[in-house]
Amino acid sequence: MQPHRTASGAVTESPLVLTDLVTDDGIIGHSIVFTYTADALEPTASFIRNLEPLLKGEPLAPAEIEHKLARRFRLLGTQGLVGMALAGIDMALWDALARTHGVSLVRLLGGIEKPIPAYGAVGYDGAAASAHAAEDWAKRGFKGVKAKIGYPELKEDLEVIRAIRSAVGPGVAIMVDYNQSLTPVAAIERLRALDHEGLTWVEEPTLAHDYEGHASIAREVKVPIQCGENWWGALDVRHAISAQASDYIMLDAMKIGGVTGWLRAAALAEVHGIPVSSHLWPELSAQLLSLTGTAHWLEYADWWNSILAEPLPIENGMAIPQPAGINWK
Repeated sequence: MQPHRTASGAVTESPLVLTDLVTDDGIIGHSIVFTYTADALEPTASFIRNLEPLLKGEPLAPAEIEHKLARRFRLLGTQGLVGMALAGIDMALWDALARTHGVSLVRLLGGIEKPIPAYGAVGYDGAAASAHAAEDWAKRGFKGVKAKIGYPELKEDLEVIRAIRSAVGPGVAIMVDYNQSLTPVAAIERLRALDHEGLTWVEEPTLAHDYEGHASIAREVKVPIQCGENWWGALDVRHAISAQASDYIMLDAMKIGGVTGWLRAAALAEVHGIPVSSHLWPELSAQLLSLTGTAHWLEYADWWNSILAEPLPIENGMAIPQPAGINWK
């Protein structure tokens, strides 16, 4: 993959833990865990392997197993590497259950596959390169683009946004992501200047778990605030909603707790009428957004396509959920 730069650092590699969960009937469920850094790769893989004795002999009941594992690790905590490992197990269990019944995850959970509008990612690459990347996504039919900003000066943020708008035209949605790089006070000052740029949202202007800080930003600016990709589980979502921290919610299938965690978080968002978008995991996220009553946007990333037998197809800017689960090449 090409380095993906942000205001808070660059993603230069894609370390993945691929899990195969084999049932007594020989059905194999798959999942992917993305550890962000190679330093976390072996510890996460080891933790997943160490969970095997806790799963042997258990019925193929993902929600029940999630409860069991959550109780097991309550004192240690279910965030960080532990949360990533538990989510990997949860996603593999649901995949195995869907394969056992010969249906997609969406159908297993009572829904139907739906096309989801998709956007492409633009890095922290300056006005000219960002505009070029955004134009490429638009030419491929994507309905939106999201750019990394948070440059040293506000004028640079504005230059990037305006260069992208000039490149993609008025019909393409533009989102921007600060990657937690500002204080709440600085964010309010900057975002007021962005209020009239026609942005679909501004993502994580300040620290992900500073709910009060994000709430103060949301109160002071007009552009919608998007948070959630770094929230761990439905409890974080509940706290954020209670604080009115974000106009929109973005769920990360791994950090939110796999399929089980997504279902809980999406239910909370739907009750409060909050639009839900996805972060990474496009193949799984397309299935989960099809089940989400307030589904909004799918973030498309092709970082893992090289290992997938059937990457998620995009048609006319829409992600098309596939009946089959994830399969390796």
